Amino acid sequence: MRGRITIFATGAGLAIVAVALVLALAGGGDGDATSQAEPAAAPGQPSVEVVSPRNGARQRSHAVVVKVKVHDFQLSPRHFGGEPQLGEGHIRFGLNRVPDCVDPVKLQRAIKSPIGHGRLVGRSFDLPKYSGPNGVLAARIGAAGSYSPATRPEIYYHDLPPGFYRLVINLAQNDGSTTPFHAVTNFQILPRPGHGPPPCSGRKVSSAKAAAFD
Repeated sequence: MRGRITIFATGAGLAIVAVALVLALAGGGDGDATSQAEPAAAPGQPSVEVVSPRNGARQRSHAVVVKVKVHDFQLSPRHFGGEPQLGEGHIRFGLNRVPDCVDPVKLQRAIKSPIGHGRLVGRSFDLPKYSGPNGVLAARIGAAGSYSPATRPEIYYHDLPPGFYRLVINLAQNDGSTTPFHAVTNFQILPRPGHGPPPCSGRKVSSAKAAAFD
């Protein structure tokens, strides 16, 4: 079950809504992404709530401070990498940039997929160069390019290029295995004025045309 997360979209044009479907594609190569509100977690059930960046956020800064709130789940730095224990573990942050241009066939497949199997995964930024100490830890445990582990409810990404991003936050057991509890947020890093992406070539469509949240 996903953590509590509120969908946020402004009317500043399709670009914001793009964060939606654009980031909705998470499962295979190009990318598009979207997200949808989930019912509140049952009392006593683990959940993770995104504090920042809020879903649909737009910024010019190339650095992002991610903060979350974890409910009914104990972050356990001392047991990181150890045996699974009920109700404790760490966080897996996964940040991917959605490609500027999307194949329309793959886009439609993702839109129609009711369980997300049609999603496309964009470039990962869970590497030491971008996620700092968490990326270093990811490289140490063989998770670089997949996710960045954290034993604190926050992570700092930097040197991110302009574009749409999809961030997935999973609660994981001590040994790194995932639980069903997660949250998703989408955001955009704006390019400098006059420095937007070039027009899409061939049959591909701009990710800014993806206008629906998953």
